[in-house]
Amino acid sequence: MTADYPVFAAKSKKTLESLGHNFATIRAGRANAAVLDRIFVDYYGSQTPIGQIASISTPDPRTLVISPWDANALKPVEKAIQASDLGINPTNDGKFIRLAFPQLTEERRKDLSKQVHRYAEEAKVAIRNIRRDCIEDAKTQKKRGELTEDDLKNAEKDLQTLTDKAIKEIDELTGKKEKELMEV
Repeated sequence: MTADYPVFAAKSKKTLESLGHNFATIRAGRANAAVLDRIFVDYYGSQTPIGQIASISTPDPRTLVISPWDANALKPVEKAIQASDLGINPTNDGKFIRLAFPQLTEERRKDLSKQVHRYAEEAKVAIRNIRRDCIEDAKTQKKRGELTEDDLKNAEKDLQTLTDKAIKEIDELTGKKEKELMEV
C-alpha cells in the first residue's frame, strides 16, 4: 500500500462530490436548476432527465423557466414536475413552464434541514466504509508478507486521519447548506 492511499482519496472525493450534488438538489428558497436533476420525464417511452429535453433558465432569483425543444414534451414535463417531491406547482403557458419558488416556511426549512443531515450521515457512512475497505486491504497485504506490523499500524493511523479530515469537510458542507436553508 502506498503512503498516499490513492484508493481512499479517489473514493472519498467521489463521495464528497455526490454529497455536493445531493445538497444542490435541495431547494433553499432560491431558483436553482439542480433541483430538476432528479426529475425524469416519460419522453417517447424512455425516462429522460429534464435537462436533456429542455433549456432551463433563471430570469430572476425565485423563478425557473423550462423551455422544451419539442412542443410535445411540454405536458410530460409538467406532469413529471407535479409528480415529483419538489413541492412546486408548474405554470404552463403553452410554450414555457414556469416554476415560482415561494419563501420557505419554518416547518419546511426544518424538514429540508433533516434531509441535509440524512445526506451528510450517508456520506459519513460511505467514508467510514472506504476506510474499512482500505484497512482490510492493508491486513491482506500484511498476511501476504508485503507489509510489516508497524506498516499496518501506520496505515490504520493514516487512514483514520484521512477519514477524520473527510468527515470534517462533510460537516463544513453541511453547516454551509444549513445556514443557506435558514436564511430568510
